[in-house]
Amino acid sequence: MRARLRSISPVIMAIALAGGFQTSVARAQSTESLYEPVGHHSGGDVHAVDETPNYVFPDFAPAKPADPNKEQPFFKIRFGLVMIGDWTDFAQDTVSEDQVGRLKDEFQVRAARLNITGSIGGDYRVSYQLSGEYKGFDTAPEQKWKLTDASLTFPLGSRTIMTVGKTKETFSYEMVGDSANLPHSERVLTPFFVSRNFGVRFVQVLGVNKAATFSAGAYKDSWDFSSSSDRGWDYSARMTGLIWDRPDHNEFLHVGVAYRHAAADGTVRYSGRAETNVGDVVIDTGKFSAQSSDGFAGEALLNVGPVSFLGEYILNRTNSREFRDPVFHGWYVTGSWILSGETRPYDRNVGYARRVIPKGRWGAPELVARYSEMDLDDNGIEGGRFKKTMLGLNWWATTRWKFGATWGHTWLDRYGERGESDTFLTRIQWVY
Repeated sequence: MRARLRSISPVIMAIALAGGFQTSVARAQSTESLYEPVGHHSGGDVHAVDETPNYVFPDFAPAKPADPNKEQPFFKIRFGLVMIGDWTDFAQDTVSEDQVGRLKDEFQVRAARLNITGSIGGDYRVSYQLSGEYKGFDTAPEQKWKLTDASLTFPLGSRTIMTVGKTKETFSYEMVGDSANLPHSERVLTPFFVSRNFGVRFVQVLGVNKAATFSAGAYKDSWDFSSSSDRGWDYSARMTGLIWDRPDHNEFLHVGVAYRHAAADGTVRYSGRAETNVGDVVIDTGKFSAQSSDGFAGEALLNVGPVSFLGEYILNRTNSREFRDPVFHGWYVTGSWILSGETRPYDRNVGYARRVIPKGRWGAPELVARYSEMDLDDNGIEGGRFKKTMLGLNWWATTRWKFGATWGHTWLDRYGERGESDTFLTRIQWVY
């Protein structure tokens, strides 16, 4: 099978910020994901660099460390921008073409998201987030722009917050964490969760050293003015903990479990691509009669300095009298080795690791390998199954820039045949 790998040139992006309120320079990396952190802890985090090196690649808006002793204004605002561009090449055998059609090589603006975050108040501060995205995650092709986040976050005591509005559900490590932080380029468990939903979410940080989190939420899609759907209520919960933690050595073992109940309007459908955001879906149950579904997830992340292993498993049971409650599942394991010795800082507010911040002038190269499986076949539902291997190289060139190239091979079992295909993805990412 012949495959082609094409390259694309970086697009230089700049931001102009103006306004009458005090603005805050966006930190390129922080161990605290929220603008107003949840509580404090006596233990140490996996810290990012305090000073920005003179990178060989232009950083365009270098990071500046925040001053924790600076008095906070009543109104704080911070602008952020995420730009991701992908070029994807495909190569298929004849069986794969019969199964999913001819996949076209394509350039895509994978994400172009403008974020506005900040806080309002004095001793009691309410945080806010507003973001819009072009061709964002799970956006339909005809929908070019959409409102990604619109929420207010209220502190409830020293260790609990409540978020109201359009926000992420508390389910799946892949979704709770931002895609720009993940070692692999694309999520694979997408048939089992949604990107955002409108509702109320609670997050509580537990333990003296903030070693555990508990989050839960209730969501109703009809509350979203941009949605015409009215499935009913979704409920989700996630519990995480550091069962082994040596922050002075950048070593930890994170584990988590999660649950999601999703309503249905009489039918459900599960579909997904094989770790790519372009081309047709490769597994698809089509719509079938169902009353609701329940998802159960387990996750683990072992980090030992520059080496990490991330794994996740989701089992989804659909409550369908007609099809005797079919069960679908998916899982993956990702290995990462940062050759220059950096590590991912662990965010104790939400229970996941964030992106690599290079310490040296030449940035931080990272080798990534992944194996994943998805199965949407059960009880007469023939959505298909696939297995996929992936090898990749990320270059975290600066605090803002990331360049990546990955190759993946997919074995797809559908319609009684096994097709094989190769995917070559090159990526440019800039995060402000």
